[in-house]
Amino acid sequence: MVDGNPAGVTESDGGLNTRVLALSARAERLLSAHARTRGLVANLPQADASPLRIALLGPYSAGKSMLIAALLRLPSAAVDELVDAAPKTHEPTPYPWNDVTLVDLPGTLSGNDEHSGAARLGVRGADALMIVTTSELPGEAETAAIVEALDTDGFADRSVVVVNKMNAENSDRDVVLDEIRKRLGPFADRVPIVPTDARDHIDAINDPDLSADHRDLLFAESGVDALADELRRMVAPGVGGVRPKAQAFEILRVLADAERHWELDGEELRAAETTKKVEESISRAKQGVLITLEREREVVASVIRAAGSKSAAGVSEKDGVVPTGIARDVEEALARTMTEFDTKFSSSMRAAFEALVAEYGTEVPEPEAWVNDLDSPETAVGVSSDGASRFEGAVREVAEKGMKAGARRIHEWIGNVAAGGSEQGSLASDIATRINGTAVGQKVLNIGKKVSGETGKFKPWGRGKAAEKVADTAGKAQWVMAVMGPLIDLTGVAHDWDERKKLNGHRDTIRRHFEEEALRTRNALDDSGTRHLDEWIVEVERSLSGLTNRGAEISAERETALRGIQSLRAEATTLARPAG
Repeated sequence: MVDGNPAGVTESDGGLNTRVLALSARAERLLSAHARTRGLVANLPQADASPLRIALLGPYSAGKSMLIAALLRLPSAAVDELVDAAPKTHEPTPYPWNDVTLVDLPGTLSGNDEHSGAARLGVRGADALMIVTTSELPGEAETAAIVEALDTDGFADRSVVVVNKMNAENSDRDVVLDEIRKRLGPFADRVPIVPTDARDHIDAINDPDLSADHRDLLFAESGVDALADELRRMVAPGVGGVRPKAQAFEILRVLADAERHWELDGEELRAAETTKKVEESISRAKQGVLITLEREREVVASVIRAAGSKSAAGVSEKDGVVPTGIARDVEEALARTMTEFDTKFSSSMRAAFEALVAEYGTEVPEPEAWVNDLDSPETAVGVSSDGASRFEGAVREVAEKGMKAGARRIHEWIGNVAAGGSEQGSLASDIATRINGTAVGQKVLNIGKKVSGETGKFKPWGRGKAAEKVADTAGKAQWVMAVMGPLIDLTGVAHDWDERKKLNGHRDTIRRHFEEEALRTRNALDDSGTRHLDEWIVEVERSLSGLTNRGAEISAERETALRGIQSLRAEATTLARPAG
């Protein structure tokens, strides 16, 4: 208690004490939630109305015990009992003084790890520090320990640095104090530095042969009374809450310990690392496909826009019709670019699959065959694994012949093929049988050995596979016809041309149509390609779940706990450290 005020808590704290204790309660709930950190709960600060604790931190033989004797104004016999030349203090030792508790900590840098450990625990339990060094000046290790206490442990505004044994021979007070300030670095202006000589103070108390003037001189030059005044100032009422700040820093230390408890090792570490490795492998595989998808969808859109420009530029000034040769070139370019997209996208999926198989074996599922779905009312787009099918040629021939009749019949016929299914008797199946009657057709349709080598006829299951290929090719042709709609559907061109003859308007219409189709196709390929990839990734993750489940569970628990810890640490930091 300081002047009747428990733990130095004052009205000027602005509710700091209440906020710190509320934060400690939240930290307790968080740490209690898991066995890893449950044991740390006991270290969290609680409401405490006991006297403030000022711990004396310093190396063995710096004179900490002598300073306590001087502050307590002990008689000679008590001084001899208190001061021990050997580092025998294993635990912090409390001494009541001026309504606070001075805590003598075991000497640091004595070579005794037990002493150093006890000193660290004593620092954690202190509200303020008296950091004791000597006129011989702290060495590198001692200087580092002092700076750690002021900075990392947060005692910069709750400390006094005492330079003891200042009246020893050959000690130049100004030189020593200047060196101490240099070693404190940025804390030199924040931490009071008090020169003392505890032995002189005790002699002034207990030597009966001293004259009054000599006694007063020793008292003054010992600096102990000045130290007492500085200690009283540091813990006086009206000073920002010493204990709440100390407790906030202790919460920070406990939370740092909690983070270390979540460092994985052994089987848990291996499980988490395996999960991370699998996730990274899957992510790499997925990213590779997405890069291909993004690049190739832009290529398709670019080809469509170029086709529109070529078509618009080729419009005849005589009758407003795009010449058959240009229309055929555009049709071939569109069919070719979609085939190339399918090939490259499928190849990227295959490469992703093979990369995962190389790492994790045959447990990795093979992706389903890629099938375009451009989601157009006139389109049932599929895959063609062959860019020079006789069927595509047949479609082009039908398209050219159908220009006079308009596009509707062509779309209807191609749509029937694309949606006709693989059953015997369907339009796609009939076309497959007809194409298979030629050597070139057999070569085109025999992928997967659907045709018997002896008879040249379909195997029992081969007709359906061939029909699917025909339907896929028809779907692609249907998409080409949809994009080329304004070039093929000529039913209103002649009438419109006679009435208005707006050549540039017609060209602009063609360009806009192809621009719209470029954007629609680009987005549709993006959507369908991403959906196809995501469906496969889900299957891959499911198939490798035996490798990832345990590690994922551990990692999820760890991430949840660390997020909570880091949130509390951020709040504790704002309470512990001054705004400046």
